[in-house]
Amino acid sequence: MTLNFVADPELTELLQAEIVACWTDVSNAGGAVGFVPPVTMDDVAQTARGQFAGVLEGRDRLVVGRETAGEYAGRLAALAFLTSNSFVFTAHWQTVKRVMVHPDFQGRGYGYRLMAEVAAVAREGGIEQLHLDCRGGTGNDLFYKKCGYNEYGRIRKGLKLPERAGEEPGATPYRDLILMALEL
Repeated sequence: MTLNFVADPELTELLQAEIVACWTDVSNAGGAVGFVPPVTMDDVAQTARGQFAGVLEGRDRLVVGRETAGEYAGRLAALAFLTSNSFVFTAHWQTVKRVMVHPDFQGRGYGYRLMAEVAAVAREGGIEQLHLDCRGGTGNDLFYKKCGYNEYGRIRKGLKLPERAGEEPGATPYRDLILMALEL
């Protein structure tokens, strides 16, 4: 199985719907992309509208990967957003957001390929650094370290997750917010 990446595809209504569906599936599989399960497509669509606005206005970028072979050919498999800074002194770096690989495609190395493509797109656009943050306790920081990112900060209890049904009473809703960067 292989991926074909496209940077800055036209953000049609169909692509927006595909992204919301992927984002919902990733969230409900436990992915740390702004939600805790269970979430509905309506929940995700509200947040997605804000993310899409930056792309539609030309401030931000989108990288999507589609499967090219087999029964899933043409299906959205991976995506990430690159958000720009409006402050002139930070214009040389962007923030990577909403990194996700659909659960049907996980375990195939697509996350590493997506992160390499995001770095290539940023580099081609004259960006010198990429920043991201991730939720502590997920192991995502280890993944990003393997992609070349370095941790430069950690905010203890920087995230307070909503309580979930069936969760052990008294379970801490707090997670560290881990800040990471990659020099390009």
